[in-house]
Amino acid sequence: MSEKKLKFNSKTIHGGQEPDKAYGAVMPPIYQTSTYAQTTPGGHQGYEYSRSANPTRTALENSLASIENGKYGLAFASGLSAMDAVIKLLSPGDEVVSTNDLYGGSYRLFKQVFEKYGITFHFIGMQDANAIEQYINDKTKLIWVETPTNPMMNVIDIKAVSLLAKKHDLLLAVDNTFATPYLQQPLDLGADIVMHSATKYLGGHSDVVVGALVVKEKELADKLYFLQNASGAVCGPMDSFLVLRGIKTLHVRMQRHCENGRAIAEFLKDHPKIEKVYWPGFVDHPNHEIAKNQMKDFGGMVSFVTKGSNYADAIKIVERLQVFTLAESLGGVESLAGHPASMTHASIPKEEREKSGVVDALIRLSVGIEDVDDLITDLQQAIV
Repeated sequence: MSEKKLKFNSKTIHGGQEPDKAYGAVMPPIYQTSTYAQTTPGGHQGYEYSRSANPTRTALENSLASIENGKYGLAFASGLSAMDAVIKLLSPGDEVVSTNDLYGGSYRLFKQVFEKYGITFHFIGMQDANAIEQYINDKTKLIWVETPTNPMMNVIDIKAVSLLAKKHDLLLAVDNTFATPYLQQPLDLGADIVMHSATKYLGGHSDVVVGALVVKEKELADKLYFLQNASGAVCGPMDSFLVLRGIKTLHVRMQRHCENGRAIAEFLKDHPKIEKVYWPGFVDHPNHEIAKNQMKDFGGMVSFVTKGSNYADAIKIVERLQVFTLAESLGGVESLAGHPASMTHASIPKEEREKSGVVDALIRLSVGIEDVDDLITDLQQAIV
């Protein structure tokens, strides 16, 4: 069957893949090599040096392109190195309009690395897409979107932002890490670039660090391939293999993440000691209707604040958890809990964090695929 006719669940397994040409291996072999034999200078079989390309990485990049309905996939050593390549498309004097509620590492890369090279970043709330235009001028070159955002779970209308980007001839990049292509496919909604920390849901087992970009346009892909090779922040063959293996179960894992996420969000919302729960599936969540339209489900990420909670109370809760693991990262099969203000978002100044809702009392949960009754019991004993 033509790949174009395959549905998503089949694409995770077969998309962009074919049996290995050497021996017919069903899974792409791990080509643990740095270089490749040539019969004459430039006479090779498609590969010459593994920074430029490696067959295992190529298999992963083809899979990434397939599941995001793109044409070109690029795999990097981390999500931040993938972002680094996108910002390197710009020049000194250019400006970027970015989501204000975004991963702390993204903020750090933008503010502490690239601003000193003359690139200006505007961090704004994007829940109302109409509010973005006032920050666009003749120096603006890129709009950077996270949706749902990390950790406030705000939802941004990708289609509306894409229309604005096209109106002003801007690139639109969407960090799709939280949703994954199982829940939403930003390229189909008008984005130019999709980015993933493939460390998270795509890998799915907390055993690898990889980043990804997917695009549709060849000219843009060529520029990014050049930067990938020139800067050299590529993932190795073993890492490529692990993420490719993770993608093959993405659809079944995401179904359980969504089921468990819903149950945990509803449990927390009904808990007498919980002040606020942030989860896009609630009808009173800002932009819930947009989430319904652009997402297949609402994911396994949930954030919350307890009544009267402060920094010390939040720390006590995450320390008491037993099934949830207190750790950085998200998207693995195991449930994780984090304290954004002191962990994932610590690099953002407190005043800036709190403007977007990332207060010291906020706790973020990455709901895994365990038995949901065990997860609820764990939260019950921790929130006392």
